[in-house]
Amino acid sequence: MPSYDPNNLFAKILRGELPSHKVYEDDKTFAFLDIMPRAPGHTLIIPKAPVRNLLDIALDDLAKVMKTTQMVARAAMAVFAADGLTVQQFNEQAGGQVVFHLHFHVIPRKNGVALKPPASVKEDPSVLSEQAKKLAAALAGT
Repeated sequence: MPSYDPNNLFAKILRGELPSHKVYEDDKTFAFLDIMPRAPGHTLIIPKAPVRNLLDIALDDLAKVMKTTQMVARAAMAVFAADGLTVQQFNEQAGGQVVFHLHFHVIPRKNGVALKPPASVKEDPSVLSEQAKKLAAALAGT
């Protein structure tokens, strides 16, 4: 398996070199909105540890990422009045991974509403900012 690239997009976001619409952060995890969401509230949860994918993360770090993923999922259900959720995670290029820093997608879903195609439409930053504020406020209460 290839090694971790410290210059991947998510590593740059963690270092503050690229902007993001943060919704949650703790000592081990960081959650932010996808700039090309497949549905309103599409959030990415990443470990702060430099890990390429699910195959190389320490179990303690994975447990923390999963806890944050569940917290975000619960908040997203309420904030976006979702009927359900899609949670996705991809490993290596053949598995569909595009950014090689472990990440989980939490996508709020509405009955009868199809997801946008992946990486198809860049959302207006003002829309993402408003969504991030609402989701962050809900997460602050958890």
